[in-house]
Amino acid sequence: MARNRRGIPIHGWLNIDKPEGMSSAQVVAAVKRLTTAQKVGHAGTLDPFATGVLPIALGEATKTVGYIVDDTKVYRFTVRWGEARNTDDTEGEIIATSPVRPNPQDIGKIIPQFIGLIKQHPPAFSAIKIKGERAYKLARAGIDLDMPEREVHIEALSLLELIDENHAMFEVTCGKGTYIRALARDMAIKLGTVGHLTQLRRLRVGPFLEKNAISLDKLARLWQCPAEFEDLLPITTALDDIPALAVTEEQAFRLRHGNDVAVPDHADEVVCAMDGDIPIGIAKIEAERLFPVRIFNF
Repeated sequence: MARNRRGIPIHGWLNIDKPEGMSSAQVVAAVKRLTTAQKVGHAGTLDPFATGVLPIALGEATKTVGYIVDDTKVYRFTVRWGEARNTDDTEGEIIATSPVRPNPQDIGKIIPQFIGLIKQHPPAFSAIKIKGERAYKLARAGIDLDMPEREVHIEALSLLELIDENHAMFEVTCGKGTYIRALARDMAIKLGTVGHLTQLRRLRVGPFLEKNAISLDKLARLWQCPAEFEDLLPITTALDDIPALAVTEEQAFRLRHGNDVAVPDHADEVVCAMDGDIPIGIAKIEAERLFPVRIFNF
């Protein structure tokens, strides 16, 4: 991993604790400004009102973003019963109310219906494209949208606390593409009421954990001395689920130049090719040949 405040390429991951009120794109811009990294990207968008884990890739680590986006995520969220909003969160307008307030027993009965493979209609105010346009842009223009249903996977869902008669806090472990706003909305409907999300915090994205996340303020302070900065994670952080494959110096040279190499007695799979402790790139074994897929250039 290289890091330098004068624009020399920086390669690795930052586990940022996104603050409320900033979009994911704004966090990326802030990181790029603070670190002067040439390439910066994020893994898994968070709504502006949400907080928590936002993995940020720098330099060649951006080539591994796709492996994090598909990882399991954990969220803690609070639902406000009795009020539906057009955005399914606090930023929208109230569109329906209900006097019904569920008790813990009612909630416990419906939770199993939201575990496993379930179907969701994403919020109209989302980044999903409808006929080439972002849904939120169409919704803001007053266009009535019929959001396409999608299948998502919920691994676990639990009630943490009934804060008061109007609010309940939950924790969910879910797969790619799950909208927590839609989950809160649909749970309320199943309970015979309406509801919206008032708080959302992401606790984990694959190997990136809340306890290890750093604020933008902390990044700004610590990056004053880049040589002593210890929170830049290696490129391979995003590749925890991909086996490493040691290659020779000659094989590494060939892979870096786009050539495949022989790997006898290896089964077909995707691997991270390693030259000692240095990651060469993502490669695929097919018929005992190793083919480069994404090579890291540093």
